[in-house]
Amino acid sequence: MTNYLGLAACLLAGTAAPAAAAAQPSTTPTVLSLRERATLEDRLLAGRLDTVVPALMREHKIDMWVLIAREYVEDPVVMTMLDAENMHARRRTILVFFDPGAGKPVERLTVSRYGLARLFQPAWNPEAEPDQWKALGKLVAARNPKRIAINSSALSQFADGLTLSQYEGLVAALPAPYRDRLVRTDELAVGWMETRTGQEMQVYPQLLQVTHAIIAEALSDKVITPGKTTANDVRWWMREKVSSLGMQVWFHPSLSIFRQGQAAALQEDEVIRKGDMLWTDFGITYLGLNSDVQQLGYVLKDGEREAPKGLRDGLAAANRVQDALTSSFRTGLTGNQILAAARAKAIAAGLTPSIYSHPIGFHGHGAGSSIGFWDNQNPDPRGERPLRPATAWSIELNAKVKVPEWNGQEINFRQEENAFFDGRTVHYLDGRQTRFHLIGTRQ
Repeated sequence: MTNYLGLAACLLAGTAAPAAAAAQPSTTPTVLSLRERATLEDRLLAGRLDTVVPALMREHKIDMWVLIAREYVEDPVVMTMLDAENMHARRRTILVFFDPGAGKPVERLTVSRYGLARLFQPAWNPEAEPDQWKALGKLVAARNPKRIAINSSALSQFADGLTLSQYEGLVAALPAPYRDRLVRTDELAVGWMETRTGQEMQVYPQLLQVTHAIIAEALSDKVITPGKTTANDVRWWMREKVSSLGMQVWFHPSLSIFRQGQAAALQEDEVIRKGDMLWTDFGITYLGLNSDVQQLGYVLKDGEREAPKGLRDGLAAANRVQDALTSSFRTGLTGNQILAAARAKAIAAGLTPSIYSHPIGFHGHGAGSSIGFWDNQNPDPRGERPLRPATAWSIELNAKVKVPEWNGQEINFRQEENAFFDGRTVHYLDGRQTRFHLIGTRQ
C-alpha cells in the first residue's frame, strides 16, 4: 500500500501555516518584478525536480521517464519543466529522467541542442552524432532501463502529450529489446502536475492574497457606481488591473447580476443597480501557479447598511456546503467517493448542494481527480483517481436557497475558494468569503 502521508511529509517540509479566514485587504499586495519572479520560479522548479520526480518514479517502479516535445506542440508536462527563460521547447526537446537505483540520485538529461538552465544535463553532441533520435537510442541502451514511462493517456489530457509522430520516432530509435519496455501511464504526469511542494506552498497564499484584493476592489465603490457601471465595465476593469501588475488572467473574468424579479442572471452591458447581488468568477496566473475564485457582492439600497438577511443566509448556506465537502476529504478516497459523502452530509443538514470542485496548480483546471461537475452530480470516470496529500484544490460549489425578501426567489449562491490538502485536513490558502462585499457604503 502506498505510504501517502510519508510521501507528503517528504515533499512538504517547511510548508507555511495557512492564512486566517479574515477580511480581505483593501489594497493590492506588492508583486515581484519579472526578473525576481524568474529567479523564484527556477528555484521552485529545481526543488520540484529534486523531490517530486524521484518520489513518483520510485513509487511506481519506473526506471526511466522520456518526454518529447516540439516547439509550439509541447507536452503539458514539458511546459512545466522549462526554466523561466525558456518559454517553449526548441525545435525538438527531449527530457530523460533515469533512476540508477542503489540510492543514487535520479539523472536529469536533455537530448536537445540547447541546455535548460543547468536543470538538465546536456546529453547530445550534434557534431559527434547529427541524428537526435540515434543519440536518444544510444542513451537508453547505455542505461538499460527495465520500465520506460511515456506520456500517453486516454483519460487525462495532462498525461497525453506524446504525439503520434514523436512516438513513432521514439519507437524507431529504440533498440528492439527496449520497445517492449515502454509503459503508458498517467501516474507520473498527473502526479507531477497535482503535487505541491513545501516551497510552493510558501508562495501560493500570496497569489490568493492578490486575487482576493482585486476582487475586493472590483466589488467596491471605487469601481462601481450604481446606475452607471455595467457588468462588462467591471470585467474589463479586472483585466486592466491584472495587466497593470504585469500579470495575466487565465480566463476572462465573469460578472453576473442577480436582481429581484429576474429569473436569470444579467450580464454584459446590463447596468448595475441598487439592491443587486453581484457574482464574480476570477483567476490569475503568478509564479507558474493559478488561482480560481468566486465571490459575491451586494449593492446597498438607500438606508441599508448590510445585505438582506435572506442573501446573508444564502452565503452562509454555501459556507456550510464548503464545510461538508472539506470535512469529507480523506487520503485514498476517490473524487466520486468524496462527492457522495459531501452531498450526503449537506443534504442531511437541509441544504440543496451542487458540488463541482477540481485540482488547481500549474493549471486553473488542474490534473487530478474531479469532485463532481456542475452538470453531473453522479459518479464520473474523471473522478476515479484517489485523493493524494500535498495537493491544492478549488473548492467550487453552490447552495440553492429561496430568498424571503425577494418573494421567495430561488438563487444559486456560488462560491469558489482555493485550498490545500496536507493529507489530513484542508486549509484555505487565504481564507474564504463569509461576508458580502458591499457597494454603496459612502451613502
